[in-house]
Amino acid sequence: MPRTPIRAARTAASVDSISREHDGTVQSLLRAMALLEILSEDDEGYRLVDLAARAGLSTSTTHRLLTTLEQKQFVQFDRDTSLWFVGVRCFSIGSAFARRRNFAALALPLMRRLRDETGETVNLGLLDQGDVVFLTQVESRELMRAITRPGGRSPLPGTAMGQALLSAMGESEIAEVLRRRLPRRTPNAIARPMALHGVIAATRARGYAIDDEENAVGLRCVAAPIFDEFRRPYAAISIAGPSVRVTLRRIAELGPQVVAAARAITQATGGLVPTSDAQSSHSSRAPSP
Repeated sequence: MPRTPIRAARTAASVDSISREHDGTVQSLLRAMALLEILSEDDEGYRLVDLAARAGLSTSTTHRLLTTLEQKQFVQFDRDTSLWFVGVRCFSIGSAFARRRNFAALALPLMRRLRDETGETVNLGLLDQGDVVFLTQVESRELMRAITRPGGRSPLPGTAMGQALLSAMGESEIAEVLRRRLPRRTPNAIARPMALHGVIAATRARGYAIDDEENAVGLRCVAAPIFDEFRRPYAAISIAGPSVRVTLRRIAELGPQVVAAARAITQATGGLVPTSDAQSSHSSRAPSP
């Protein structure tokens, strides 16, 4: 397919401009990103020489960058036609962005249904760098109810949503979280690594996490993880209410309801719930002392 010289010149100029304006950045990374942008413009693929000319790079540099990107599946090479295309990894990352952008909108109807079924406040949170970030909330209609500020951030061990996310992680990820100091906001808070391992094991066995006045005195929460298309936990949903209503006896009823809601949101957002074999592999690995 012929390439217009005007577009080629513009792209080459943009690559040179990037290199000049961002001296503090990694030049090879900027060039690789420029190649991905060019490949995304044409579904018919590019030959190496055309792509190099379009990007304003030498063929040797272009080939080196492409082979590196190919190793991580960001591009793919058709050896029959000698054409380069955008790879599947670009799609998975792009779909992750699209899913997160529409995540709350897709989850809200299911959150409202859970609120109506239980009468309690329902929270939605996202996993972010060892914390859970509260994304949105559907408040209970009761006069006494739990209210959380959207955008608030809490360490994973200190909330039911965080513990639910931890229960779906591998041991190496949990060990990374344990390198941080465990928060102690109430007398019931989990303050020791071995205690947290016990909580994670119990959460895996039940299928849902319980915050028994660990984050705030007088407040109990029940939560379950939400999974992406790779069966990795990236969000959680919780039911929260005053301990006088959310009693320990009632938690046995609320737990399955929040698990069902988490599964419904996982499916609605294109995610996959891990199989029982995948879940059991977590507990087969011995916890760190």
